[in-house]
Amino acid sequence: MVLELITSIHARPQRMVMNFAGAGSQALAWLHSVGGSSNTILEATDRYTPASLIEALEFKPEHFTSVDVARELALKGLLRARTLEPKEPHIFGVGCTATIATNRSKRGEHRCVVAVASVLGTATYELTLSKGIRKREAEENLVSLVILKAVADAKGVLCHPELDLQENEELQQDFVPSQIFARFISGELSWIGIQPTDGSLITGETPKCVGILSGSFHPLHQGHLGLAEAATEFLNLPVCFELPLENAEKEPLSPFEVWRRVGQFASQGLLILTRESLFVRKAELFTNSVFVIGADTATRVLDPRFYNKDQAALLSALSNLTKQGIRFLVASRRCDGEVLSLADINVPAGFEQLFEALPENIFCMDVSSSEIRENW
Repeated sequence: MVLELITSIHARPQRMVMNFAGAGSQALAWLHSVGGSSNTILEATDRYTPASLIEALEFKPEHFTSVDVARELALKGLLRARTLEPKEPHIFGVGCTATIATNRSKRGEHRCVVAVASVLGTATYELTLSKGIRKREAEENLVSLVILKAVADAKGVLCHPELDLQENEELQQDFVPSQIFARFISGELSWIGIQPTDGSLITGETPKCVGILSGSFHPLHQGHLGLAEAATEFLNLPVCFELPLENAEKEPLSPFEVWRRVGQFASQGLLILTRESLFVRKAELFTNSVFVIGADTATRVLDPRFYNKDQAALLSALSNLTKQGIRFLVASRRCDGEVLSLADINVPAGFEQLFEALPENIFCMDVSSSEIRENW
């Protein structure tokens, strides 16, 4: 499973600089053991002695194994990556600080903290190990697996093996957003975008007259990418992706989970983050645009259940969408051997012009995120 995970990691374009202290060397060895490690690693430094760690931090910490130290090592890694590859669009830094079993008894805890710094903010992973359960090699391997998990998350590799933890052990994950991401999370900004060319964050006036493919992207798969490509050609418009933090049928996404899913889109196209779960609210942001959806989503757009079970509210929403210049491009969806298309959906009279079918011979969605997750 580790080799499969690393193969998936190397298949993604983001690259990193890693600083590690106390443990984590096995993670580097594993990454280099699979061809293509240059797709992931720009530089890695073992800050094993206190002097080396202090030199990297540029200060002497009160505690060497701490969240603050791991975050600072990750931030230093991000800055170093920008120095090594100033034109590299998708980079991140990794920091690890740990204290594990050695050839003498330790009074304190055996623990590790791993951090990842990127344009969206800094993710952290904390784990306190049960003392006396594992030998040093096993503790080193566990810390290195935490590092691999962090690297996989940064690259948008959402499927990876579970850590073999004791009943009293728990991996604690947290995320501190960057300034612009924090402004978006707080509601100060209605949207932010991540550029595919340089990985930078944008906001301000929303894109107009574009195609928008909205989804939870758990995971992003070839069906999404194929639909975006087909819609771009059919509409003769640029198509971007939209990941909403809110979902009418699911729990809101945490900043940590948003960061993980964003990693899937490196070099795939403009990704827009919003908080809007309903298309009537999305339309207020993206006037005169075309929402690219599957036929299954089209049925939900026309379902009174999402309008407080009020048919009049549904018709009012459709009227507002029309006034805002919105259209829906509807792709056929194959499910359980049957194809659902726009022709199978009852569109209220007077609103037929809101919906246009993407011909099935151009594209038909036959991939399901839920089916992919079932095989994880």
